[in-house]
Amino acid sequence: MSDTLPITLQGKKKLEEELKQLMQVERPNVVKAIEEARSNGDLSENADYDAAKERQAWIEARIGEINAQLAGAQVVDTSKLSGDRVVFGAHVLLSDLETEKEVSYQIVGVSEADVAAGKISIVSPLARALIGKKVGDEVVVTTPSGEKEYEISDLFFK
Repeated sequence: MSDTLPITLQGKKKLEEELKQLMQVERPNVVKAIEEARSNGDLSENADYDAAKERQAWIEARIGEINAQLAGAQVVDTSKLSGDRVVFGAHVLLSDLETEKEVSYQIVGVSEADVAAGKISIVSPLARALIGKKVGDEVVVTTPSGEKEYEISDLFFK
């Protein structure tokens, strides 16, 4: 596997917005909170200081994480995709062959995945089973509760 992972244009923008918020708002706020807590004297029993230092550590770790994701991201503009096979960025309508319920998912980058919002990670078992398939194809996915069979009902890009 290469060092780059695909991410949608929207996913990249969301990460950049979070990074900007962390660096321009959160980081200065936590520095201010640490300074205020320091001015209260003894740091050994200062809960405000400890909480602010913990928050600072989390912010710095998240900034590093986002920078690493962006550095290793291969941005895909899903509005320019087309074709008759499932690829990264595609929206796929699936029919559960057992329950006949339909579900729709977009295949997105790891940091964008949100099953409740209909976005599944490119590295998820379902996405891996779908990649390269066409409308009408059936896929079998192993889940914690057993095997699930789906038929690809529709495929679209937006």
